Amino acid sequence: MTAHWEPVIGICAVRETARWSFWEQPAHLVADSYVSAVQRTGAIALILPIDPRAPEALLDRIDGLLLIGGADIDPESYDEDRDPRTEATYPERDSFELRLLRGALEREMPVFGICRGMQLMNVAFGGTLLQDLTAPDGTNPHRKALGSFEGTEHEVRLDRGSLVARASGEEVHVARCHHHQGLDKVGEGLSVSGRAVIDGLPEAVEASDGRWVLGVQWHPEADERSRLFNDFANAARSRARSLA
Repeated sequence: MTAHWEPVIGICAVRETARWSFWEQPAHLVADSYVSAVQRTGAIALILPIDPRAPEALLDRIDGLLLIGGADIDPESYDEDRDPRTEATYPERDSFELRLLRGALEREMPVFGICRGMQLMNVAFGGTLLQDLTAPDGTNPHRKALGSFEGTEHEVRLDRGSLVARASGEEVHVARCHHHQGLDKVGEGLSVSGRAVIDGLPEAVEASDGRWVLGVQWHPEADERSRLFNDFANAARSRARSLA
């Protein structure tokens, strides 16, 4: 529990090999776009490295949990065989983030999942994933160029009155995506509240019971006009005050 009014947002880090100065070695990484998006709200960003121990000590120090994008989720996490088109997976990261997410949900903590984070949220609720969205001709409107959002902008229709519509202040959002997987069976306790106009793919899910638990398939951290981070931080701020 935090005793201040500015919420602490925990951001799950990625363990990858990185290079800086004279060094090249494993590092815990979070893209600055996520950190900056949190800091612009006035909240404090706290990077959470992968830790195989119980997540309680980390959850005691944060008011909201942010699950960021990245590698595919290992299909063993949702009891399916691996499709040959599934890309690199990191089971240690999957396990850590699922435990952290479930602990946050038990504490009724605000949770925001972005891209892979939305998919992980669906898995935590018992859902499954489509392991590849690429058409037979090799096209995928949700990821047209690796490492770039260029050309992926498309409209997402948001359900009127939903959390995502209220938080974003709109019912049609122009999304910037970069993913080749998507939701298949939606987890029990989640509701689809946004779908891509181009193909009907779920692009937003939220907790059916009205808690601030939201997943979006697009990347609001790459859009400074997005209001989602502000609403997320406000929910975390309210929780911090209620527990002080």
